[in-house]
Amino acid sequence: MDSNHQSNCKLNKTEKKFLRKQIKARHTLLRHEGIETVSYATQVLVVANGGLGNGMSRNQLLPVLEKLGQVDALLMPPNKPYSFVTYKTIEDSKKAYATLNGQKIVDDLGQKIILYLNFVEKVQWKELGLQALPPGLKVVEEIISSEEEKLLLESVNWTEDTNQENFQKSLKHRRVKHFGYEFHYENNNVDKDKPLPGGLPEICDSILEKWLEKGFIRHKPDQLTVNQYEPGHGIPAHIDTHSAFEDEIISLSLGSEIVMDFKHPDGVTVSVMLLRRSLLVMTGESRYLWTHGITPRKFDSVQASKGHRSGIITGDVGNLTLSKRGIRTSFTFRKVRQTPCNCSYPLVCDSQMKEPPPSFPESNKEASQLEQKYVHRVYEEIAGHFSSTRHTPWPHIVEFLKALPSGSLVADIGCGNGKYLGINKELYMASNCCFWLSALFVRVLSPS
Repeated sequence: MDSNHQSNCKLNKTEKKFLRKQIKARHTLLRHEGIETVSYATQVLVVANGGLGNGMSRNQLLPVLEKLGQVDALLMPPNKPYSFVTYKTIEDSKKAYATLNGQKIVDDLGQKIILYLNFVEKVQWKELGLQALPPGLKVVEEIISSEEEKLLLESVNWTEDTNQENFQKSLKHRRVKHFGYEFHYENNNVDKDKPLPGGLPEICDSILEKWLEKGFIRHKPDQLTVNQYEPGHGIPAHIDTHSAFEDEIISLSLGSEIVMDFKHPDGVTVSVMLLRRSLLVMTGESRYLWTHGITPRKFDSVQASKGHRSGIITGDVGNLTLSKRGIRTSFTFRKVRQTPCNCSYPLVCDSQMKEPPPSFPESNKEASQLEQKYVHRVYEEIAGHFSSTRHTPWPHIVEFLKALPSGSLVADIGCGNGKYLGINKELYMASNCCFWLSALFVRVLSPS
């Protein structure tokens, strides 16, 4: 029996559980970042469960760390369940390691979580270069007063008679209402021959005229979609249909701030903070070529510096924290297009694309190419975000796995990033990472 095993045998149940959690945190860090922990004391600690990805903000964590010594830097990577703290001296880091390991701390959701700390060598985080807003996109802050915001929100009656033509039933993740023309989600277009009665809300007319006079917008819209988002809800990445609306798309954020993600076809992503009462204006390339969407989550990663809240969210992991979402209502104004779109982006323009009739692939090679394009490429694009948001095992599944007899065979169908592998070392586990399947555990053999 080796010395490590002898040492483990002397631990009580709580200490053994803590050791398992600490080892798991090491494996997670190695798998996600390729960073190995070390057994000797250094100035740098990785703080598992103390990350933006599991609801811990800089404002919550930093004061706790500073009580134990002088902090040189706190790096909090976006969407990750861990952070890195560098102390001024090794003595300070050793004190933090001894004091905070296994201790509970309250996160921004009010939940108590347990921190697990390990020493690492100097951490170097790859910083993104300075990004620019997508061409044709601009954000105008404080474009309306708080009184105008109040009047706009009151102009939308969410409880009116459902028989009215401009009433729109709630979608899966948000409430929606249309004015001027109804937007049909089944074909992502409008019926240009069937305007809704009443036009746009009366208060919008004077506000739009003011924006025209000041040059914030170029055209007066005739269609309005009002979306109301609860915290945790979002909208999938999309491009507003070219044939439905003219070049200029404008969106007013009311009630709460939000981070909106813009993505170019080549994979470049730009996250933009839209402050409360700000106006987003999309024209040209940003309107026709870049997708825009809102990731469903209750917190956004934002700049911690108070003077850098609006505009692009940079990748500076030393200056990120969490912003809790509130109920946000967006007024998105558009002008219905009466002629086909002849923009400069024919590959993504429904007016200029010639859709071939649907057909089956004629060869195995063609089928393989289709799979590569529409399956493999999609999973490659979403893998990082998918894995970063699935780091905590579900308690009931952990309980189920630990209750199985030693030597059982388990098939994990739809295992994703394999977060349940290794929960019970006494099991034989086979896994299949089909993202579209729910996790299914099948006990196919138990020892008699």
